[in-house]
Amino acid sequence: MVSVDAKKKELVGAEPGYKNGGREWEPKDGPVRVGTHDFPDPAVPYGVYDVGANTGWVSVGSDGDTAAFAVETLRRWWFGVGKVRYPKSKRLLVCADAGGSNGYRLRLRLRKRELAQLATETGLSITVCHFPPGTSKWNRIEHRLFAHITMNWRGRPLTSHEVVIELIGATTTRAGLTVHAEADTNSYPRKIKISDAEMAMVTRQIKPYAFHGEWNYTIRPAKQTTTV
Repeated sequence: MVSVDAKKKELVGAEPGYKNGGREWEPKDGPVRVGTHDFPDPAVPYGVYDVGANTGWVSVGSDGDTAAFAVETLRRWWFGVGKVRYPKSKRLLVCADAGGSNGYRLRLRLRKRELAQLATETGLSITVCHFPPGTSKWNRIEHRLFAHITMNWRGRPLTSHEVVIELIGATTTRAGLTVHAEADTNSYPRKIKISDAEMAMVTRQIKPYAFHGEWNYTIRPAKQTTTV
């Protein structure tokens, strides 16, 4: 089982950087000075937290929290770690909130199409369980991964994407948490429209559950057709 979500966008800028919440010990009368007004380059971290292994995978993008970016992070986790750790697995349970790139509403067709493609690509049946609106903080990634990342870089100006990746990757806990972090430099266009015909094909792969099928559903790999 994995828990997924996007961490809030972080302001990234060259020296001296921007204010980052929290406190850190510094020499007396020697506070770190930061910038105030500029056009910062945001970092967009999206994480996958493996609940059983207590490990995290975070892709740091700069192109916005889109459905394609979210599913690409899940793809990278599976081929980079998941497939090796669980070689006999045929199913994957994904817990997500109900907003942003993780949304479940019909208007967010792109996410379901991307997940359907991932299911076919990996051969996995991907079961998605969305937390109802207003309950996203119950998602385990929030307090088992993101909270520790925030504590690890508290009070430190994030002066580049490399610094963001380094600090995320250095996050550990006494319980044994380890985190892999990497940059995702791909571009993910917004406002991609999925036609009714294409969505009808995707819907064939989706099996909603009896209890709130809009929140809980399984996306199965597409059946491969062969020609003679």
